[in-house]
Amino acid sequence: MRHTRLMALFTCIALVAMLALSNVAVAQTKGMIGINVLLKTDVTQAILTDLGTHGTVRDVVAEIKAVTMQAKASELAVIQALPYVATANPDAVRNGAPVDEVAVDDFKNGLSTWDMDAINVTDFGFNNRQVAQDGTGVYVAVLDTGLLDNWRVYFPEESIATEYAVCFGGGGGEKGNVSSPTNKWEHDNNSHGTHVTSTILGYSLGGTPINGVAPMAKIIPVKVLNQNGSGWSSVVARGIKYVGDLKAGALKDFPVVINMSLGGPKLDIMEKAAIDYAISKGVIIVASAGNEGAAGMGYPGAYAPVISVAASGWVGEWRPAGNRSWWYNLNVAEPTNPTQFYITDFSSRRLAGQDLDVAAPGSWCVGPYQLNSGSSSDSISYYFLGGTSMASPHVAGIVALMAQKYPGLTAADAETILETSAITLAPDSRTVYNPDGTSTIVSWGADATGAGLATADAALAGTP
Repeated sequence: MRHTRLMALFTCIALVAMLALSNVAVAQTKGMIGINVLLKTDVTQAILTDLGTHGTVRDVVAEIKAVTMQAKASELAVIQALPYVATANPDAVRNGAPVDEVAVDDFKNGLSTWDMDAINVTDFGFNNRQVAQDGTGVYVAVLDTGLLDNWRVYFPEESIATEYAVCFGGGGGEKGNVSSPTNKWEHDNNSHGTHVTSTILGYSLGGTPINGVAPMAKIIPVKVLNQNGSGWSSVVARGIKYVGDLKAGALKDFPVVINMSLGGPKLDIMEKAAIDYAISKGVIIVASAGNEGAAGMGYPGAYAPVISVAASGWVGEWRPAGNRSWWYNLNVAEPTNPTQFYITDFSSRRLAGQDLDVAAPGSWCVGPYQLNSGSSSDSISYYFLGGTSMASPHVAGIVALMAQKYPGLTAADAETILETSAITLAPDSRTVYNPDGTSTIVSWGADATGAGLATADAALAGTP
């Protein structure tokens, strides 16, 4: 993640570093690459046998007519030309990031933070939710790095749908087979997925409840990124398809939302097919726009059926100078004034053929984040993170509130309501402040904002 901001909270708050999740090179073993293949027809043994003459078939996802392979790079064009192949591409890189129990049942009466205030979920102080909905009855699948070993320090155990939690690993670009190691979803040492989850649910800050967008939703951790916060589109596709199957089966009577705070520069065919499959089953998918600025959006966020989210910030950050507690002790004024917000410099701008929908807070968002994977309560820590990875779960949480109000909500309906109710952020510039008291002028154009700032109250007002 480019330009990601980190901030540790102990007895005082001190800026420590910028977190960078850089793109990793496509793994190769003796000249072999991972190839994702989408077929024109159903998968048959004859097709698998023929594909086997061009490489090694590693995984079959019959529901979306997809196959993953390992083969020589020179075989890609040959495979693409096979009469039963619709298209094929190299497996694409995707980047993101003992039991202790939380002593409260939920965080809906917890402390407001600037980002919850900015999207009008809460107002200043404790016990101050501004919307009637809290996510009850809605499942949100977080496709990410999984959860830390000590996740129960941060979240109520009943808020995590452990019966559906899963890990997918491997991938055509790595070792080939997509595997599903038991319980690895709760042994993450990256922390990215835990921080993302905290935006949706809220979290315990050393015993103080912090409000979340949808604190009564059920989170399904789906680990699709490795311990370095990166992975492969074939594995992400497996995770998306898994959630689609849940919606078609065990969760058919519940709204289901996916959050993907991850992405890469190209739309992968297998990932696209999995998205289409999940949406056809009734899943609503939200994803980060990417952190590449003018270089353009990441995928799957830029794919039109996905609700994509840019990163916005607030001009009250780090004001007044030296105020280390601004993130919870400053009130974002109502009614929402667009001149109080900006689009971050790292947030990906929309290029031709890409679809950017809305913006949400993605600058200086506090949540659980550990630099080591200790499993005890002694290792707990909290950081500011900045990125569209942080913006996406704000909108996924809003969608959960919308789906609670109207369980029949579709992906297309959700996107339309969010866009029509968003607060326009016209092209402009703002002076923003840093922890050391310095300031920076941030500018953006129409390609950076989508429809504007998403807010929960406006989105719910537009929901049937």
